[in-house]
Amino acid sequence: MQTTHQRSTVVGVFNDRARAQEAVRALKQAGFREEQIGVVARHEETEHAVAEGSKAGAGAATGLAAGAGIAALWSLGISLGVLPVIGPILAAGPIAAALLSAAGGAAAGGLVGALIGLGIPEDEAKYYESEFQSGRTIVTVHAEGRTEEAWTILHRHGAYNREMVAAATTTAPAAHAASAVRTHAGETVKVHEEQLHATKRPVETGEVRVRKEVHTEQQTLNVPVTREEVVIERRPASGHASTSDIRPGEEVRIPVKEEKVHVEKEAVVKEEVSVGKRKVTENEKVSGTVRKEEVKVEREGEVEVHSRTTGTPKKP
Repeated sequence: MQTTHQRSTVVGVFNDRARAQEAVRALKQAGFREEQIGVVARHEETEHAVAEGSKAGAGAATGLAAGAGIAALWSLGISLGVLPVIGPILAAGPIAAALLSAAGGAAAGGLVGALIGLGIPEDEAKYYESEFQSGRTIVTVHAEGRTEEAWTILHRHGAYNREMVAAATTTAPAAHAASAVRTHAGETVKVHEEQLHATKRPVETGEVRVRKEVHTEQQTLNVPVTREEVVIERRPASGHASTSDIRPGEEVRIPVKEEKVHVEKEAVVKEEVSVGKRKVTENEKVSGTVRKEEVKVEREGEVEVHSRTTGTPKKP
């Protein structure tokens, strides 16, 4: 969720200072330099701070305010109670320099001016100043074109900003009203549970192809054929005188025939294959994890609680 409109400076508010430290470490691991990262937090142990006139305190404070490093802020400013010269504020990086420039060391009064100097609108700067006054830790990042990445890292470690709070306020007024504590008798508490609803949609699971192939095989037919043969019979004659003369070269021609087999091929239908689809219905089990609310009654003091069930629950 991008809520920074691609500003050069990204601001994140942390309820937990330790989460802010984790975010700073993640920013540095992502390649953001220390001079790009600013941190400002209230110092809760001002009574343990090094005296302002002390050379050690002044030296440490000046180093932190000048941006000597985020690590120095965490180790010196928090562990040893060394304060920068900007009052009850622990600060490092660009925000520290902006604080000194805007407020001249005037504690939280200069935080609004410092944030405005970093490019934050005045109304948002006032919001962040109020969060700071409430004890939150403010982390700023001079993103240099990496606004989305910087905000993602901050948000992942628990940061929020003015635009997130405004969006939550405008989009869910009913949710805020429902979350208010009810103190009157006769109020109704709605108990919810999740239910599984299954929907079906057709998906392609495979494909069937029906095609023809041509195979060659040898086939033999027995075909009866008829042919002619010449039969010559000889028998003795009676020996009577012939009226015909002897004619040399006389011959008799007898045609001889036989049947020849001619083979032809033709395609005939041997089988018909019909292709279609049918629907088969079967039961399939589906499961999922659902949540449901249960009512817990807690009593304080001598209070009698009577429970009864009325009506019939409505079917979903």
